[in-house]
This record gives sequence, structure tokens and C-alpha cells, in this order.
Amino acid sequence: MTKMQFAKRLQPLQSNVFADMDRAKAVAVAAGRELIDLSLGSSDLPAQNHVIEAIAKSLYDPSTHGYLLFRGTQEFRYAAAQWYEQKFGIKVDPETEVLPLIGSQEGTAHLPLAILNPGDFALLLDPGYPSHAGGVYLASGQIYPMPLKAENNFLPVLTDIPASVLSQSKMMVLSYPHNPTSAIAPLSFFQEAVAFCQKHNIVLVHDFPYVDLIFTKEETFNPKSLAPSILQADPEKSVSIEFFTLSKSYNMGGFRIGYAIGNAELIQALRQVKAAVDFNQYLGILNGAIAALTGNQDSVKAAVDTFRQRRDAFINALHHIGWNVPTPEATMYIWAKLPNHWSNNSIEFCTDLVKQTGVAASPGAGFGKAGEGYVRFALVQEPKVLETAVERIAKFINHV
Repeated sequence: MTKMQFAKRLQPLQSNVFADMDRAKAVAVAAGRELIDLSLGSSDLPAQNHVIEAIAKSLYDPSTHGYLLFRGTQEFRYAAAQWYEQKFGIKVDPETEVLPLIGSQEGTAHLPLAILNPGDFALLLDPGYPSHAGGVYLASGQIYPMPLKAENNFLPVLTDIPASVLSQSKMMVLSYPHNPTSAIAPLSFFQEAVAFCQKHNIVLVHDFPYVDLIFTKEETFNPKSLAPSILQADPEKSVSIEFFTLSKSYNMGGFRIGYAIGNAELIQALRQVKAAVDFNQYLGILNGAIAALTGNQDSVKAAVDTFRQRRDAFINALHHIGWNVPTPEATMYIWAKLPNHWSNNSIEFCTDLVKQTGVAASPGAGFGKAGEGYVRFALVQEPKVLETAVERIAKFINHV
């Protein structure tokens, strides 16, 4: 039988620790363990009724059943632009500066195809979200990892990037509030990054799914200052594009709806790639997204309150067992430095933990070399379940 030959660009995609974790979870379930899955950042909260009703109503309208071209997305693009302008005070042209996406991951995966030639460098956060690297590999680009360290508040040190790399670099990808570290970037850092990319003729990409998941006291709450948009640092949209998804703020992860916003040339380039790959989302889902963006926003605040309560319960439980993890200010994750026994083997910690206790988490190594020595817990269970998970974790750690 003839052996099939596949493209070399697939080789970097073959190793996936999250697939290993799925196998470990299957082993735990087969052994009769009760699974507490804290490994996947998929919100367990429901989308709001007015969103579901808008989608349901669309199902009975035959005009929504066909292919959806760009022109047919106009109402959604205008709703996205309005939402953005109200939140950040940045004027947006919905005709040239907004593009619907099948979740923000479509944007981060496909934009490198529009920017990179084979061998060009992309500057990525390490640790960072895996699809950021996947898109670069599919475009046959090279990755220069920008290490994120606790002593630098998990922000990259741009001046550490070698000149030889900068001369071949075409894009930089940032994402704050950050997955997996939960770090927040101040506007001053974004201003530094914009100036850096302008100087070196680099496209600046900002993946922005956790814009609303900010934890602070009500009297000081100002998401505009705590989770700034990259376009606040680049209001002329000279080098920047930003991706937003409704997965986190509006609990619509399974509906796969988001958008790109920013530099008109970058939007047009991504639109060209998108046109070669797919059509737009089903119009009914866009109608649900419009309802989410333009409707009552109390559900967003309720979701933030829910994740704050879960964060506090989980952190308090960890502190009670002697695992002193910093309290994050944002996202739906806990980024915990592992006990010394596993300081160089986060994969072993996570696979053994789920097999022996049923508690599933994500190994830091799965997010990049600089993630080794950490573990990420997703706050996707109720507080009581999270406390039970910590009780099991304590038995596992103390058993070693």
C-alpha cells in the first residue's frame, strides 16, 4: 500500500498535550472516577433567553437559511461597531473596519495566512493560547516566543527580542487579560507595543476574549481602564487589529461567533482569506449576537460575579491546604505554580492527578515552554464542586 505524504506544516501540529489529557480523562472515567473537569475554558453558564429567542425566531424564517455573504452581515457589523464605540470611545467604520468571525480563533488562525510568507517570524506570548501558534505553522512561518515571567507581571520584554529576529518579523500577537496566566496589561504597555510595532513595521494582533471578565470592587469598576483595547493605544488603527468573541462575555462559545475590528487593510486581507475558506455564520446566530450586544447587559455582570465567587472559593481552598496561589484579577482561570515535586513536569502532574482523583486540569507545558512548572485550572464548576476538587488535590499532593 502506498504511504501517503503529508505537508511538512502539519508536523508541528502533531504534538498536543490536551489530546493526552483527554486520554487520561478517559482512563479515569473507565476506572470509575467521578470527573471534575477544570481543564477546558468553556463556560458552563447558559446564553441569555433573549439571545436564544432571537436565534429561535430566525429558524422559522426561510430567508435566513441560505449562504450569508458579507453584505448580509451589515446589521451585525453595525451592532459590533456601536458596542465597541460605547465601551472604548473609539470610532469604528462598520463597513471597512469590522469583519464577522466564526469565533476569535478563526481570526488568530487565519490572519497569519494573510501576513506571513514562508520563513517570516511571528512574535508570540509564551505561554500563550495554542491556536496562535497553530495559525503561524499553517502559514509556514517561524515563531519567536516572548517569555512571560511572574517578575515582569507576565508581560513580554520587547527590548529582549534580537535584532536578527525583528528584521524578519511581520506580526506580534498579544492577548490581555491573558490566558493562561490571568495577567492584565495596562494601557502604557499597549502604547509601548504599538510604538514598537510601528518602528519595526510589524502588524500588532490583539486577541481579546476576556475583556469583561475583570474582578474588582464595584465602586472602582472601570473595564475600559483595567482591560484596555489595543486601539486605545492605536486610535488611528495604524498597525493594529483586535479579535473579540461572544464566547466568554455572553456564554455563546458553542455558537462560534466573534468579530475582528481594526485596520481596514488588515480587515480586507483577512476577508480575502475567509472568502476562500468559508461563508459567514448562519444569520440566525448573528441575530442572536446582535441581541446580546445591543440588549440588557446585566447578564454580563452576573457572569462576572459568578466567576468572582468561584475564584474566591477556589483560591481560599487552595490557601487552606497550603498552596499559596496569587488571586487573579481577571479571566476564568487560576494559574498556579506547581509544588517542587512537579516543577519540571506539569504533564505528569495533570495526568496522574486526573487518573488518581478525577480532577482534570491543563498542564502549563501545553501553553508553551515558559509555561512549564505551572498548572491552569478553569473555574467552570460551582463553588462546592471546586472545593471538593481542592480536597482531592490535597490528598494527591500529600500522598507523594
